[in-house]
Amino acid sequence: MTTSAIPAKSPVGTGGIPVPVTGALDGAPGLTDRLDRLDRLVELGTGRLDAPILADAAVLLDRAGQRLRLSGEHTVVTLAGGTGSGKSSLFNAICGLELSPTGVRRPMTSKAHACVWGLDGAGPLLDWLDVDKRHRYARASALDLERADSSLQGLVLIDLPDHDSIQALHRAEVDRFVTIADLLVWVVDPQKYADAALHRNYIVPFARHAGVTLIVLNQVDKLQPAEVDDCVTDLRRLLEAEGLADPRIVTTSAVSEEGVAGFRDVLVDTVAARRARSERLIADVDKVSERFTEFRGAAEPPKGVDEARRTELVQALTDAAGAPAVAEAMESAYELRASDFVGWPVSALITRLRSDPLRRMRLTELRDELRGAFTGPIGAQQGDVDTALQGVTDGVAAELPAPWARSVRAAARSQAAELPEALGDALKDALPSFNQVPRWWWLVKTWQYFLVLVSILGVAWIGLLIAYGLFEVGDAPTGLVGEAGLIPYVAILVVCTLGMGALTASACRNMVALQSAKHGERMEQHMRERIAVVAEEKVLGPVSAELDTYAQFRDNVEAVRGG
Repeated sequence: MTTSAIPAKSPVGTGGIPVPVTGALDGAPGLTDRLDRLDRLVELGTGRLDAPILADAAVLLDRAGQRLRLSGEHTVVTLAGGTGSGKSSLFNAICGLELSPTGVRRPMTSKAHACVWGLDGAGPLLDWLDVDKRHRYARASALDLERADSSLQGLVLIDLPDHDSIQALHRAEVDRFVTIADLLVWVVDPQKYADAALHRNYIVPFARHAGVTLIVLNQVDKLQPAEVDDCVTDLRRLLEAEGLADPRIVTTSAVSEEGVAGFRDVLVDTVAARRARSERLIADVDKVSERFTEFRGAAEPPKGVDEARRTELVQALTDAAGAPAVAEAMESAYELRASDFVGWPVSALITRLRSDPLRRMRLTELRDELRGAFTGPIGAQQGDVDTALQGVTDGVAAELPAPWARSVRAAARSQAAELPEALGDALKDALPSFNQVPRWWWLVKTWQYFLVLVSILGVAWIGLLIAYGLFEVGDAPTGLVGEAGLIPYVAILVVCTLGMGALTASACRNMVALQSAKHGERMEQHMRERIAVVAEEKVLGPVSAELDTYAQFRDNVEAVRGG
């Protein structure tokens, strides 16, 4: 029987990742999709879920990607156990040669030893496993292929150091291999099969890996047949109590070779099925996916913020921005502006003669001041904005898992610092131009100046009648200015004209008052609509996006779990 060391050949692809040897996924077509969904979970959970679970998932994705790129024709089987369990002797018995050192002194195995049946594609795999080149052996000679154990073609059998070794490096080596092996074989002996270190550190944490775990009760040659059954029964009870469902137990003796053939048959079946690689990865995905499940709430997530809370938020932001006060100020400005057009010019002249600089300032600068109020760095007060944001997510986040409730609230406040300025811009853009004057104002203004003209002409006519009719300063050019008896009639005309102008101004003021109230309401509604756009962009949109992210997370959790 011949063995040979595996040559150090390790073709690698871009970035140092081994070149794929086989594209098959060991008959598990759903594995790739589940890994893709797990990758999506990591992406969706970043910044929202606890870092350790995301880190563990990322490590699994990296490990799975590398393992699937390597030989699918080989099955990596590790023999692990405690000091004196006889795993190295069992390793040698399967290999048929003394490849791993055995003896009374403990620990004997300080480095992982690997024996490979079939060299094609094994080199990159062993490089990834980081097995020292001095401890790689191959069963690949023509004589070996003629033997019955050629059915182990594709097996990579690894003998590990003791998991309970006093050497920390030995324990670290075991810890590394148990996370990457396709099939975990734990070799125990009748005296220490209940060893707390084994069960606490390996059996319990990997209880979900029952499908890729095999327990070998070695050294049964030291027991009576009845004692063997009792040990197996007790060991099975212990394993099931620790969560290892339907554990597979094989009894062997490396000394008498009792049960070694049965163990070899298990390895033959495992290698022939070529499912251990994908089953191991599926078990890893199952284990990680369970950790994501606690962050998937039972209740269906809301699609977004309900209409009542949307309305409440817009109203709160409207108040915070001072839109009602702005609308009231613009209503006053509307009335002041209208008085220049529909007011009685005679009254306006008297007012101007009294010189009211405040009114002039309000007429000419009110709108500029209002616009300038929203272009500075303050706008709406930050405290008022923060108060408006407090209640918008209360109902939405109430039934969400804690991390997602926090992320939804954070999304609502993600642009809180930008809200005051955005609200100020919205109000500024909503302010109308003072150059827009209703047509009827111009008609009234024309009518009023016509009445003023008639009044002036009437007064002039009376003056001419007094001059020519009463004082006879000269010959009257016409009878209309020489008849003093026309003075009362012309005076009545002037009084009626002035009265008509005053009545027109009074009626128009009532109309302006009604229109200014409507103008203020339209202004406030217009500002509310602009603020609603800001609320959607800065608050409601991010909240809806976060809820959509959570919905995707829930769907991907189900897909990763195989639901």
